[in-house]
Amino acid sequence: MSFDLQRIIESKREMRRRLAGRPVAEKLAMLDALRDRARTILKAATRLETALLRESQPEYRVNPRKD
Repeated sequence: MSFDLQRIIESKREMRRRLAGRPVAEKLAMLDALRDRARTILKAATRLETALLRESQPEYRVNPRKD
């Protein structure tokens, strides 16, 4: 896989120009969508982490002492 760094940089500049030209309300809506996506990812990662770290409780079988 090869890439052209100059083309990538120009593509980013063009994207920034297009975003700069959008109305503020549209930019805020995009920000809300990104925030919702981040929350969803965080919830999924937290559930996964919790599931991975959770240990099952060992069963303790205690025999009563016979004195």
